Amino acid sequence: MKIRIEIDENLEEDEVTIKCKEINQTIKRVQQSISSANLIPKLIFYKNDTEYYLNINDILFFETSENSVEAHTEKEVYKIKYRLYELEEMLPNNFVRVSKSTILNVNQIYSINRNLTSSSLVQFYKSYKQVYVSRNYNKILKQRLEERRNYES
Repeated sequence: MKIRIEIDENLEEDEVTIKCKEINQTIKRVQQSISSANLIPKLIFYKNDTEYYLNINDILFFETSENSVEAHTEKEVYKIKYRLYELEEMLPNNFVRVSKSTILNVNQIYSINRNLTSSSLVQFYKSYKQVYVSRNYNKILKQRLEERRNYES
């Protein structure tokens, strides 16, 4: 396995590309190592007067509501002390913005009811909760789902 580092001062964000003949266990382990190196800060979630330390992968989506941002799990809703744009920068790649007010976890998507003329409806595993994907963000969501599908196969 060759490892090559290229410096490009024009990049806005660091990027790691893995070139391979096929995805095997070694490549998957390399990808997982790189992903885990992209550590996100421990987020603190709030409900009433209690702080919660949840696994980020349990979050279905983040959504703005009035003057705060809420994190939704299968059954609960928590407040978080970050703005959506801050979360967008710090969350791992499986989180993607799908509207001005929502960031969702693509790993939690159960189905998407696509509508070419308006928003698409996303439903989640083991939850009654749903969010709408704005037409402007459909392409980005489709790319992330494709990346996930390629990784899993």
